[in-house]
Amino acid sequence: MATEYKSCVFGRQPFVGSLREGATMGDVVPADVASPTRLEGKTMAIVYCWFFGLGSLVSWNSMLTISDYYYALFPDYHPSRVLTLVYQPFAFGTMAILAFYEAKIDTRKRNIFGYILFCLSTFGLLIIDLATSGRGGIGNYLGICVLVAAFGVADAHVQGGMVGDLSFMCPEFIQSFFAGLAASGALTSGLRLITKAAFDKTNHGLRKGVVLFLAISTFLEFLCIFLYAFVFAKLPIVKHFRRKAALEGSTTVAADLAAAGIRTSHSGNDDAKQERLSNKQLLMQNIDYAIDLYLIYVLTLSIFPGFLYENTGTHKLGSWYAVVLVAMYNVWDLIGRYIPLIECIKLESRKGLMIAILSRFALIPAFYFTAKYGDQGWMIFLVSFLGLTNGHLTVCVLTAAPKGYKAPEQNALGNLLVLFLLGGIFSGVALDWLWIIGNGTF
Repeated sequence: MATEYKSCVFGRQPFVGSLREGATMGDVVPADVASPTRLEGKTMAIVYCWFFGLGSLVSWNSMLTISDYYYALFPDYHPSRVLTLVYQPFAFGTMAILAFYEAKIDTRKRNIFGYILFCLSTFGLLIIDLATSGRGGIGNYLGICVLVAAFGVADAHVQGGMVGDLSFMCPEFIQSFFAGLAASGALTSGLRLITKAAFDKTNHGLRKGVVLFLAISTFLEFLCIFLYAFVFAKLPIVKHFRRKAALEGSTTVAADLAAAGIRTSHSGNDDAKQERLSNKQLLMQNIDYAIDLYLIYVLTLSIFPGFLYENTGTHKLGSWYAVVLVAMYNVWDLIGRYIPLIECIKLESRKGLMIAILSRFALIPAFYFTAKYGDQGWMIFLVSFLGLTNGHLTVCVLTAAPKGYKAPEQNALGNLLVLFLLGGIFSGVALDWLWIIGNGTF
């Protein structure tokens, strides 16, 4: 039977979580640390987590959203598929290394490095476009591929680092972070629709919209660097959870605590506090959650974005069609990530999650036959449903999995789950090529 304990304060009411079987109350930090009478800054922390999520994907989502521009420059190189395939091996490979050495890596340096790399790479795309005046060619294409690979490395640093860090804080922080990830897609899609409408009939209108996109993305990445480095660590609620994590044996939070003016010392004779489950043990206990995330993103990325740009045919919306489809996916993905805040419809059953995730694979024949025989209304509906289920199920899995573990274990588990998420994305991107191979258009 699980033992109940207080682990997170929501306003004035403490959140009640469960302690994993085999653990004891001795594994939890003392009451004066675990349940302070008041923690300030929770609302602002949720807002900052949203911005950090936004910054984690805004650059990459900008690339996806302006794919129509790259198709105009590089019509023979399948930009949406190739750039995604370049991005994912670097993200997955880097994440695998970081997940293995997670306990020895300074989370603060890891996250700041990731956001700086995002900022510089996005600025690099802007420089390439301005320096070449928007010309195509294999040289420019290879330069873009190099910067996209840097996006992958940055994504592994930021997404794994942030999820691991937020896993031992409030579940709402993780939900807000992943809502920010989806918001980056919705924001870029909205801006793309606006810039396409504003510049579509002007000279070099497509390129003007792209330059604006990349400039905004660069600024947002810089904002994330500033907020994480100088503001987030000093919030009282964040200091509380990181101090609690340090007392439970976590060494990854030391630099963040130091930045907030808190010094930690680790007693050499307090071995019990340093004990934690190994990564293998954590993975075995949560293998269903890991498979859940893998399957969610295998399906999603086998359809989005490549299939939407290249395999949906020609319809009344013309050049707007793919842009509208991407926008609908991003908006409903964002909505889906807020649905778990409604407790009565939040899916927490491990078996229920697996059934729901496996059921999504019925979307593959649905997309195939709709692209072949259906009209644009049905395709928009399917894309919206794909986004809604992707966002909802992702948040349900990532908020349920870390409950009941000690902070170092929650950090490690968060990194492992992100590894499987990126593995699913990588596999989905590779499988996405089957759509054009099957059509004989490769």
